[in-house]
Amino acid sequence: MVNNDRLLSFLGLCKRAGFLISGAETVTKAVNDKKALLVLYATDVSENSIKGVKKAADTVGVPVREIDRSKEELSFALGKHCGIVCTTDRGFADKILELV
Repeated sequence: MVNNDRLLSFLGLCKRAGFLISGAETVTKAVNDKKALLVLYATDVSENSIKGVKKAADTVGVPVREIDRSKEELSFALGKHCGIVCTTDRGFADKILELV
């Protein structure tokens, strides 16, 4: 549980630093543009929502991880309704992978 709280805090920091993109369409675009380095999604994201993102990420080799948090928890931490996010910074991506 502590790691998950640290994860949400770190995602908030990533967002404030300008290295977090949210929303299925914008994340898919970032993946296709080879800007996304890591994709994360909440446990309650629908399979339809994540399917296209996973397909694009698999094509270009971007890791995709489900985090043990709901869309509501992720949205609260980021101050914006979302269930799918990605980071565009290598340092943030590496640290997030440690926390996941």
